[in-house]
Amino acid sequence: MYHKILVPVDLAHTEKIGKALNTAIDMAKHYHATLCYIAVTNTAPGAAAHNPKELEQKLQTFAEEQGKSHGIHTESKVLSTPDTAVELEDKLLRAIEDTGSDMVVMASHAPGLGDRLHLLHSNAANIVKQSTVAVFVVR
Repeated sequence: MYHKILVPVDLAHTEKIGKALNTAIDMAKHYHATLCYIAVTNTAPGAAAHNPKELEQKLQTFAEEQGKSHGIHTESKVLSTPDTAVELEDKLLRAIEDTGSDMVVMASHAPGLGDRLHLLHSNAANIVKQSTVAVFVVR
């Protein structure tokens, strides 16, 4: 039913998205699908890597380790943008098409004060609204 599952990953916060990662792995096993781990970054140094090239290497290693330890096919892709806060959703939506993904499994942030005051928006909700493929949001 599904052939390629896109999984947005922030390597600086993998401990916070464990449920989403495990859900994606379970679905990949069930459907014999490839997991495509994707990261969107800017050119400034971040907590996960000093530059996009280093992040690309780390994400590739992460994907390979996940594939070996869970017996699934994986791949990885890093997308660069000047401003991740502004372009994150557009980059992910384009990546769905570019990678040929037919499902997205992504983590939701835990609701907090910023949500109640309508100061933060949900990237996951916007992907659900705009995507043409199935989107599974895991909290």
